[in-house]
Amino acid sequence: MSSLYQSFLIAVRALRVNKMRALLTMLGIIIGIAAVIAMVAIGAGASKMISDQISSIGSNLLLVLPGSTTSGGLRSGAGGNQTLTYDDAMAIKAECPSVGAVAPQVRGSGQVVYGNQNWSTVVYGATPEVIQVRDWTIVAGRNITQPDVDGATKNCLIGQTVAENLFGAADPIGKIIRIKKIPFTVVGLLGEKGQSPQGQDQDDVIYVPIRTAQRKLLGSQFPNVVGSIMVQAKSGDVLDQAEEEVTALLNQRHRIGPSREVDFTIRNLSELLALTAQSSKVMSILLGAVASISLVVGGIGIMNIMLVSVTERTREIGIRIAIGAKRRDILLQFLTEAVLLTTCGGIIGMLLGVAGARLVASLVGWPTLVSVNTIIIAFAFSAGVGVFFGFYPARKASSLNPIEALRYE
Repeated sequence: MSSLYQSFLIAVRALRVNKMRALLTMLGIIIGIAAVIAMVAIGAGASKMISDQISSIGSNLLLVLPGSTTSGGLRSGAGGNQTLTYDDAMAIKAECPSVGAVAPQVRGSGQVVYGNQNWSTVVYGATPEVIQVRDWTIVAGRNITQPDVDGATKNCLIGQTVAENLFGAADPIGKIIRIKKIPFTVVGLLGEKGQSPQGQDQDDVIYVPIRTAQRKLLGSQFPNVVGSIMVQAKSGDVLDQAEEEVTALLNQRHRIGPSREVDFTIRNLSELLALTAQSSKVMSILLGAVASISLVVGGIGIMNIMLVSVTERTREIGIRIAIGAKRRDILLQFLTEAVLLTTCGGIIGMLLGVAGARLVASLVGWPTLVSVNTIIIAFAFSAGVGVFFGFYPARKASSLNPIEALRYE
């Protein structure tokens, strides 16, 4: 232990003699560690933001969309044909054991007016289950109810963006707004959701009972038709089973046989989440790997400087060996210097990396997530760089012939 302590004191003294050279040598490690921490933090923050946006859609979800149409040999995309009905949704809820909740929807847009304020927004006709399926929270008031749906009442839920633009800081509950000149009573205020994965404002929305939307607000020549059906499985473990049950039921209800084209599409939103999360993880690893190249460059710089130091201090090494220093003491001395350089550079780099990540977050609004594990790994890696790239110069110093070292000028 005393030998290690003495080596540490000698290393500190040697670095203090050449402060500028030591600082320039550490610069490569400082930049490398800072880049690794900042890049990984930015990548992790982006991954979390994407995951949060996708999760905000809801969990364990299947999205059932109408099928395509064929006209004059030309086929439209999914949703081009009105093939899903409210009765389909109720049948899925009643006859599919793996399904926990079902929320049929119709979608439209309209101008909303309150007093002298107006706002153009998206209007959905939905059932009470939409709150459960979409993982919405109601921060004031209540949800629309099944009696609201059955009676086609003129009650509605509004999102935060709509509330801010129509009511400002005032309480919207109980207020009368006009959607396409039809009066509706605000019975509930939805919690904040933020942006969707497509960048749309999910809080810029109004929900009304689906029967109200079909019969009085959005209008349709097929009043029982819905635009989509959101299906929530009872758990993630039975999601695939729920998809099979829904597919089989709709095939039966729509009389789809081997020779008839399927008139609906089912999308598994959980698969989208898993795929996006995996892509973000790969991107984070790639960013960290690219930034790690600068650590290798910094390590080569340390090896170069340590070799120069061995050459400059050849006579000193010879004197130390002549007065009784063992070769392992010389090896330990120069190895300690290399590790001290990279450790100090690693500490400074960690501080700069964390500061840089927070600076990016504050300047451009990009979320960053600094992980303690990343900091520990970066610090350990910097020390490892010192050992790896410092070993050869240290071994060269310990292998010098003392007589030739004493004669060196």
